[in-house]
Amino acid sequence: MDDKLDQVVDRELKIVDFWEKNKIFERSITSRPRDKHYVFYDGPPFATGLPHSGHLLGSTLKDVIPRYFTMKGYRVERIWVGTVTDYRLKISSRRNFRFKEVRRGLRV
Repeated sequence: MDDKLDQVVDRELKIVDFWEKNKIFERSITSRPRDKHYVFYDGPPFATGLPHSGHLLGSTLKDVIPRYFTMKGYRVERIWVGTVTDYRLKISSRRNFRFKEVRRGLRV
């Protein structure tokens, strides 16, 4: 049993090494056109405390959504932000608008 586990671990380490040496993740972004982009704002993995089975859906979506858009040919940037304030700052700096104006327009 340990021999099979060792083989799996060795294979995984070789794959990770290959991805790092060849910058596969970085190339998945830079090889896509700049004008067809999708930004995925990612927050803390377990914002509500210790991990539990309820986090499975969120973790799965954080993996599946960027992969889907990457496979559809989008240039997917993953931006990590820790709080709602961080989201507002990141979005407003990238989109060139102010949240107060948006709220006023939506009458929120």
